[in-house]
Amino acid sequence: MLQCAKILATLTFNCRRVSSQLFRCQNTKPSSATNLRRIFAMPSPNQVKDEEYLNKVIPKRISLFQSLQSEQQARLQSLPHDPIKITLPDGSVKEGKRWETSPMDIAQGISKSLAANALISMVNGVLWDMTRPLEADCDLKLFTFDSDEGRDTFWHSSAHILGQAIEQQYGCKLCIGPCTTRGEGFYYDAFYGDLGLNPDHFKSIDSEADKAAKERQPFERIEVTRDQALEMFSDNNFKVEIINDLPADKTITVYRCGPLVDLCRGPHIPNTSFVKGFGCLKASSAYWRGNKDRESLQRVYGISYPDKKRLKEYIELLKEAEKYDHRELGKKQELFFNHPLSPGSWFFLPLGTRIYNKLMEFIKKQYWDRGYQEVISPNMYNMKLWETSGHAANYKENMFLIDIEKQEFGLKPMNCPGHCLMFDHKVRSYRELPLRLADFGVLHRNEASGALTGLTRVRRFQQDDAHIFCRESQIKDEVRGVLEFIDYAYRIFGFTYELKLSTRPEKYLGDLATWEKAEAALTEALNEFGKPWQINEGDGAFYGPKIDISVSDALKRKFQCATLQLDFQLPDRFNLGYSAEDEAKTERPVMIHRAILGSVERMFAILLEHYKGKWPFWLSPRQAIVCPVSEKSQPYALQVRDHIYRAGYYVDVDTTDRKIQKKVREAQLAQYNFILVVGEEEAKSGQVSVRVRDQGDHSNMSIEDLLKHFKEKIEAFQ
Repeated sequence: MLQCAKILATLTFNCRRVSSQLFRCQNTKPSSATNLRRIFAMPSPNQVKDEEYLNKVIPKRISLFQSLQSEQQARLQSLPHDPIKITLPDGSVKEGKRWETSPMDIAQGISKSLAANALISMVNGVLWDMTRPLEADCDLKLFTFDSDEGRDTFWHSSAHILGQAIEQQYGCKLCIGPCTTRGEGFYYDAFYGDLGLNPDHFKSIDSEADKAAKERQPFERIEVTRDQALEMFSDNNFKVEIINDLPADKTITVYRCGPLVDLCRGPHIPNTSFVKGFGCLKASSAYWRGNKDRESLQRVYGISYPDKKRLKEYIELLKEAEKYDHRELGKKQELFFNHPLSPGSWFFLPLGTRIYNKLMEFIKKQYWDRGYQEVISPNMYNMKLWETSGHAANYKENMFLIDIEKQEFGLKPMNCPGHCLMFDHKVRSYRELPLRLADFGVLHRNEASGALTGLTRVRRFQQDDAHIFCRESQIKDEVRGVLEFIDYAYRIFGFTYELKLSTRPEKYLGDLATWEKAEAALTEALNEFGKPWQINEGDGAFYGPKIDISVSDALKRKFQCATLQLDFQLPDRFNLGYSAEDEAKTERPVMIHRAILGSVERMFAILLEHYKGKWPFWLSPRQAIVCPVSEKSQPYALQVRDHIYRAGYYVDVDTTDRKIQKKVREAQLAQYNFILVVGEEEAKSGQVSVRVRDQGDHSNMSIEDLLKHFKEKIEAFQ
């Protein structure tokens, strides 16, 4: 369910997928700067470079850009520069001139420090280049790298620096270059012909990017007509396709930094010198527009920071995370494996299944306490269901399809349409609401083979999926209840998290009054919840506002696992209704999509890396092991094992002939939480010598006291 609401958004927007053929990061030292004459420099022997393409398109684009820029600047100069008032977040008002004063001018008037660190501004709720003139009275906000707006813009601009570097180095045809959706870094897709990138190419790319940064290239913006854009990018079929697909009334903008002239809606940071730490991370293959039948591209991922210190810290963090890759830990701990006969569907071994089941039991216990009703829904539906929901037209290529008796069926990739059928199978009354339906049903999504990545990107998975059908007046209380559920679970896992309210986007369905009511309910629920939260203007789904929850693990990485989204659209598409107090009146329910774990497989992987393979006792598949000192104490060791097993704990016994020191060491490496050593003395006294994982000391305990201790740890989720 974590992605089911996101998938609905593809009714308006296309999805892009990327393959996951990863390469390791190579650290490189930046070279010295040079001027724009490097555009025509000869490539080094190990490079493949389309010199003819570069010599043709770069001067042409720059010339067109400069010509249009001069025209637009002259037009702005001719406009009346009337006085305007610029209101800052603290309520103070600055004076400026229309078509002349820029956000950078305001920042410089406040302080040199602010001007040196402000990356982007927001004018009346719209992100705005720092050097772009203001057009009228406005509210102005300024953002540095420490804000989401600042970071996203910084990394988007860094993608343009990356695009410049790869275009100059290889003469490739640039496609798209955004900041990543996970909010950490950026990438650029490009067509290189037969060239396949690998880490050996990163040194020259990093060097080229460093040159661009040292040249302090300004990010310059112009607006162009469709015909002008097509002329400017006529040599790049990918850009031409993007231009032709833009709505007729869409304002088309082009940005330049140094030799790079790129189609882009912006905005961008003031100039390239703000990027002082830059590095390529990995390369992979990708399909143009995520379509496996289209051109094969190369995608280069990168990361950047305003200083080299933070870049170095990030690279070290990546190295640390690499040591705890869930795929390697899962293999070492015998938790799961995959097989080429079923790609994207993982086999969970007995030890892994213990953890998987514990996670589901944890959620199910909360369902009981929080008033959810578990349901079971079919795995396969006639395509008519997906036509009603809208997924057949927009998600069919990601579904596994089956022909049965000349009718087309599909394995379900999400539960929400099935839950709509459940709601609709009988006449509903307002007295039944809120109705909370929870489903751990198996889901299948036909991910491209190149996109499959361990447990985090799979074809077969389960989710702690639930949908709440409620009245508009119940939205606030239900949302607050979900937030409390998320907080409870994430505190137990040891996660910190951030909350953002994503509001009505530019293109939305439904009436404005309903949206405003829903946003007010979410705002009130967040305020009553009492945790800090931010507003994310215009980033809601087209069918309803949402609350985005991003968690941070022990390695300071961010993930989105939980989801909480309002949906007015599916109830409408399925014509859902319930009888109101006035039985002659039928009202439409609101649907809340929510998940806490999200995909159980993905959460399993995140927790395995978060705990660095050291599972807490309540989740551990190896809670205890009994190690007899010698063969004489084996019978007692087996009795202890049986006693603990009957009490409901996962316990083993080491009956090998290894010395006790070796047994203890092996048990520590296997990540048993408790190592229970028993010899002849323990057998006589009915006790065990208890060693705790990663602790050197030990103590003697009776079996009864040990089980009491185990119970306390389980109850405390330790």
